[in-house]
Amino acid sequence: MASRQRIMPFGNTKQSPRGTVWQLQLAVAALLALAVALLTPGPGGALGAPDGVTQGASLSRSIQPLLDAHPGKTGLHVLEKGEESLLARAWLADHATETIDVQYFIWSTDNIGILASEALLRAAERGVRVRVLVDDLLIDAPPESLLALARHPRIDIRIYNPTMTVGTSKVKRLGNVVTGFRSVNQRMHDKTALFDGVVGITGGRNMADEYYDYDQEYTFRDRDILMLGPAVAEAEASFARFWESPLAVPVEKLLKKGMKKMTPERTARVYADLHAYAGKPENFASEVRQALRDLPDRFDGLLREMVWDEARFISDLPGKNSGRDGLGGGGQSTTALVEAVRSAKRRVTIQSPYLVMPAGGLELFRALVERGVEVRIVTNSLAATDNLQAFSGYRKQREKLLRAGITIREFRPDPAVLKELIDRYPKLKKKPPTFALHAKTLVIDGETLYVGTFNLDPRSANLNTEVGILVTSPTLARRVEERIERDMLPENSWNPATDNPDRYASAAKRSKMRFWKSLPLDPIL
Repeated sequence: MASRQRIMPFGNTKQSPRGTVWQLQLAVAALLALAVALLTPGPGGALGAPDGVTQGASLSRSIQPLLDAHPGKTGLHVLEKGEESLLARAWLADHATETIDVQYFIWSTDNIGILASEALLRAAERGVRVRVLVDDLLIDAPPESLLALARHPRIDIRIYNPTMTVGTSKVKRLGNVVTGFRSVNQRMHDKTALFDGVVGITGGRNMADEYYDYDQEYTFRDRDILMLGPAVAEAEASFARFWESPLAVPVEKLLKKGMKKMTPERTARVYADLHAYAGKPENFASEVRQALRDLPDRFDGLLREMVWDEARFISDLPGKNSGRDGLGGGGQSTTALVEAVRSAKRRVTIQSPYLVMPAGGLELFRALVERGVEVRIVTNSLAATDNLQAFSGYRKQREKLLRAGITIREFRPDPAVLKELIDRYPKLKKKPPTFALHAKTLVIDGETLYVGTFNLDPRSANLNTEVGILVTSPTLARRVEERIERDMLPENSWNPATDNPDRYASAAKRSKMRFWKSLPLDPIL
């Protein structure tokens, strides 16, 4: 993935989100989970409404009957396919009437990212209050575009931990790395999109082509979860903590000189460019148009298939921890997940794109195996991964993990399941993209399920803030576990206990991996 580049109409070329020396597994901050809502004309759109949802009514009034029927319970629906996750965001963005709060790690200035920016602008123009919180590290949006959007009276944009990119000179950036290495490595990995305070989506997907099956060369097998009810209120409270944190700085304060130059004429030109880009048919595929026309029936299906149960939205505090333990220290999400894993009685099933045990991790899983708990983990193979640095950390530990009795599978770049997960596969089958894991999922005893942003690595455990849904629901947990088990089948994953999957990667990739393996990078992987 590090070699993939695309020319962006509103920014520089996009590079691998985990490909730089300083950040290893970090990527551009993110605007939004709004996707292609702009494809529906006019305020309110032309998609229609699913059964039980009144066209033209606010989301809160539309969904209230569902909440009244399940008091105290959160409605959940797992979004396995990229396209369905994209379309759910599109419908919600188009029908929000009060607020849209988005907190993201990656906002790429590729096709979907630009269309999403325009969707935010349209939402604000119809009166919706839009708040956007993005991580600073690799943000590639042009300052003029950020400032133009921030000038809108209904849009506020804040940058999390701005020590590297926005408003930071090269000299200052170098100084920050030297004097505050822990600080520049502490990133906001959260991914939430919240609509009218009653509906939300969280999970592994950022806002870029490859998370929704629209990258021609490389795409992700990922997982999100749609939520209604009390967990959304918890997600809003988490968003508020970050929004009000001193680490979240208004973009106009970071770019004061640029803001002075943002005349009404320049601002209007940026808005016009965004609207013009969104209005060109060549900027979105015909199958997206058709999917949007079919969306009312599909969204109705999401609501019908929802599972209602008590659920927790787990999250970290801004800054992750006090920082007194250097690159360690844990966090609230780490504690919650460790406690959940420790409670396992029969089996633990994990899907994580990166597998680098943090301090104490190997001992935790070894203890589970010794008391008869089956531990299964599926992660990326060398041939599939987009992050050689993280894979090198796993490669150092692989033999120890296998000797501890952990069952490991490594996801192939050409899995058979690709044709089931990508709706557009018939158009791609002549030259299918590389397919890699990005889902972050935990299932305990077939009863407890976590879907979120937490990778099984030291960075998620100690540095990056993370979020996710933790729910005890045998129905939902077993449904997801079966999907992970399918991903572990021989036609989808290799078994490193009986084979050496590294041999299926190119010689160049193997050589680069050996280089990264020689460096002492584990605490920041």
